[in-house]
Amino acid sequence: MLPQLEEAKALLFCGDFCAPFTLKMMADGFSGPIHCVFGNNDEDALFLSRIARQADNVTLYSQMGELELGGKKMAFIHYPHIASGLAASGKYDAVFSGHTHEHKVEKMGLTLWADPGEVMGRFGQPGFGLYDTDSGEFTLCAI
Repeated sequence: MLPQLEEAKALLFCGDFCAPFTLKMMADGFSGPIHCVFGNNDEDALFLSRIARQADNVTLYSQMGELELGGKKMAFIHYPHIASGLAASGKYDAVFSGHTHEHKVEKMGLTLWADPGEVMGRFGQPGFGLYDTDSGEFTLCAI
């Protein structure tokens, strides 16, 4: 496991599994809770659902997930045009999105809106993001 992830308490995945084995690898490689939404590049939603049911640590949402972690209310979704509205609503402490494969960190009022980019590195620098629920800070981590 990457050193930056060793202290992570939960994992949020903002879509584009590309193949079901991606979810299986995440479930096997991260012991904490994993919360996932579908993107526009997910093959075999039925098999992904089956993998999520078999893994004790995976919750698979449909298009959008909402949860509270560390006293922070957050939403996560694949599509940035919807995420921007969620962030602008002021209902959440943090909103996370994907789809663009580009790193983004911005504040909309008091709400953090972040896109960690992509893990694979197909279109740019691979990486992920860490959100500290105590400080409210989001850090982009290159792989």
